[in-house]
Amino acid sequence: MTATLLAGGSIESYLGAEAEDLLTYKAKVTQDLLHLPGRDFIDRVWLNSDRNPQVLRNLQQIHATGRLAYTGYLSILPVDQGIEHSAGASFSPNPIYFDPENIIRLAIAGGCNAVATTLGVLGSVSRKYAHKIPFIVKLNHNELLTFPNQFDQILFADVEQAWNLGAAAVGATIYFGSEQSTRQIQEISQAFKYAHELGLVTILWCYLRNSAFKQDKDYHLAADLTGQANHLGVTIEADIIKQKLPENNNGYGAINKATGESYGKTNERIYTDLTTDHPIDLTRYQVLNCYCGRAGLINSGGASGKNDFAEAVRTAVINKRAGGTGLISGRKAFQRPFEEGVKLFHAIQDVYLSPDVTIA
Repeated sequence: MTATLLAGGSIESYLGAEAEDLLTYKAKVTQDLLHLPGRDFIDRVWLNSDRNPQVLRNLQQIHATGRLAYTGYLSILPVDQGIEHSAGASFSPNPIYFDPENIIRLAIAGGCNAVATTLGVLGSVSRKYAHKIPFIVKLNHNELLTFPNQFDQILFADVEQAWNLGAAAVGATIYFGSEQSTRQIQEISQAFKYAHELGLVTILWCYLRNSAFKQDKDYHLAADLTGQANHLGVTIEADIIKQKLPENNNGYGAINKATGESYGKTNERIYTDLTTDHPIDLTRYQVLNCYCGRAGLINSGGASGKNDFAEAVRTAVINKRAGGTGLISGRKAFQRPFEEGVKLFHAIQDVYLSPDVTIA
């Protein structure tokens, strides 16, 4: 089995020693429980929901754009790092992206379904590009100019501004588990309600943040904790969930043991019946918590490094085989020369286009 990627090489060559395991593994929870991506996803999954026709139209526009059009899968370029990590730290490796137009150009050239970035970026070029690729306006951010640094997602934009510049969707982050999470949940729930009234799709970055989650491992990446964050996200009617790829499990148990506190609630069957240590099983548990895939799970591509292509292909394979909906990759793409960024997106998309990478 060989699926050649436009970026060069095969899926197997990128996966290396993990290739056979990742490409042939059979998941603990069978796929018949899931609402899987496909050409008819909007009609099959969303038609009987409370989403109004404008939301369905915008969701269909996102699914009908780019190289993955009409597959049910999504490839999205997110660029909010200019605020989240500072513009200098994010764009100095490739200064062309200080100019917002190049962000949109990269998303289009890369064959993405949509571009997710700030109000300022999209507003600066909206008349030229809003009809060429779906816009996702990121409503809130954590900024690091305040001293000492604080970690709180605050609103930088509102839903009506997103609608006025021609966006198809709004996005937001909630730091679940943080001291500010209750306020963030309330703010974003109201924002998503208004977005749906105006016909906009809603996408939620369901991130964890609490120093107690770092014990012997970083349980910000635990399947059980991220799964619950996903479940809270779909509760406030996020249409698409963005989550980090899980790397471990039983965060509840680790935190209880380390702190001596009675933290949260869990069930042993999560760890015996629904998951194993395999990354596909851990990611499938995230999908289960997205209403069994009714809200699509897109995993994040992570920071840029030495093995970006291999890491991106691996994440795409795990997400797809777990029943996820796609990948959202930023720094791996824009912190490299433009054409290499395009090739990275094509490599990711080729995983979702490949008939050789099947649902586990």
